[in-house]
Amino acid sequence: MSKENPFSWKFVAPLYMGSTLNPINSSMIATALVPIALFMHISVAKTTILVTVLYLASSIAQPTSGKLSEEFGPRRVFLTGIIMILLGGLLGGIGKNLSMLLVARILIGIGTSTAYPSAMLLIRKRAEAAGMSQPPGNVLGSLQIAGVVTSVLGLPIGGVLVGTMGWRSTFMINIPVALVALVMAALWIPKDNISTQSGKTVFDILSRIDVIGIIEFAVMITSLLVFLFSLPKINWITLGLTVVFGVALVWWELRAKHPFIDIRLLGKNGPLTRTYLRFALITLCIYTVLYGVTEWLEAAHGIPSSEAGLLLLPMSIVSAVVLGPISKRNLVRGPLIVCAVSSILASAGVLILTASTPIIYILIITLIFGITMGTTASSNQIALYTQVSGDQIATAAGLFRTFGYIGSIASSAIIGVVFRTKVVDSGLHVIAVIMIVVSILALFITIFDRKLERIAGSAKTTS
Repeated sequence: MSKENPFSWKFVAPLYMGSTLNPINSSMIATALVPIALFMHISVAKTTILVTVLYLASSIAQPTSGKLSEEFGPRRVFLTGIIMILLGGLLGGIGKNLSMLLVARILIGIGTSTAYPSAMLLIRKRAEAAGMSQPPGNVLGSLQIAGVVTSVLGLPIGGVLVGTMGWRSTFMINIPVALVALVMAALWIPKDNISTQSGKTVFDILSRIDVIGIIEFAVMITSLLVFLFSLPKINWITLGLTVVFGVALVWWELRAKHPFIDIRLLGKNGPLTRTYLRFALITLCIYTVLYGVTEWLEAAHGIPSSEAGLLLLPMSIVSAVVLGPISKRNLVRGPLIVCAVSSILASAGVLILTASTPIIYILIITLIFGITMGTTASSNQIALYTQVSGDQIATAAGLFRTFGYIGSIASSAIIGVVFRTKVVDSGLHVIAVIMIVVSILALFITIFDRKLERIAGSAKTTS
């Protein structure tokens, strides 16, 4: 193994920058919905589809980008995604109607979704080429800081942009950032050593990427998300479509020569399945704090949305501080237990919040959730890295993010059901009880997962 650092700053910088764009764009648009509605003379309720469509596009595009990275090369997919972000930022910046903004958000959603799966594959290939026997914890930790922790920054950044330059800036800010990422990636990320598909028929290429599996997955996820967003009213059509296409997806993937989602792998690889489930459960709690508690702060304490978002900044800082040493040491089981316990404690704190609760107490609760965010982001990613082979890491990483989106959207559904008539203390307490139950479930999944002990033991041995 060469003494030269395989993960130089030139190699990782474009990966980190690209990974910040999806979470920031996910939350930043929330500050622009009211100005967009006023400009286009439509209701604010109609503009919320700009939030939904990016979640939907990202949920489908994350594992799809992973599959494409494995087949065509992560650098090609990463660069293509950056170009899509540029187009989305430009289209949104000149958008005249809601349809143009929807297309822009779809482009941004798909483009930003290429960053994390391709980055995981690039990192895995670089680590294996360098002969590393353990996960590159520092690199994975920084990637998580860029890709998950920065989600909290979207609201304050969006508030500043809208307040100073108008709602179009929430789209156009992507242009300079994407240009920088594009130049850095083109110059500093090594070219893919995966051969192109020359000489192969269109049918061969479609079979390799499993287009039918991707379409079935897309319809299933779309139906599921529409069903969740329709709650408390039950949309039986979308629920039925979710079940039908879910069954069809399993049937097809079990027979596909090159499956988009390896169902047999998920069936045999219980630890990987539990990692996905743990991440979805804890993400549900984190996003309930990000949006549910923020909404309650605005209603109960009369705090503007921009200031409510600033209250969450310390949560992001704590999570970044916690994430570093855990990733560096490749710790898994211990931090995951801390993650679930801290979520239980903080959720119990939410249970006793009232309109007269001092802000400092609310801040303490968000700081505890910062521990939850940092531990779940780092340890679940390390677990994922060790639970799949190198040739499947990109699709597995994309699916990991999809489970996170499902958790965040489920949290939105819970908030929408509980606060559907009025944002009051009793509703917040109902949400807190749900969070406690979900956190306890995550704790049980972690404690009884004996495979995590082997991962932790292996990491400690190779450190």
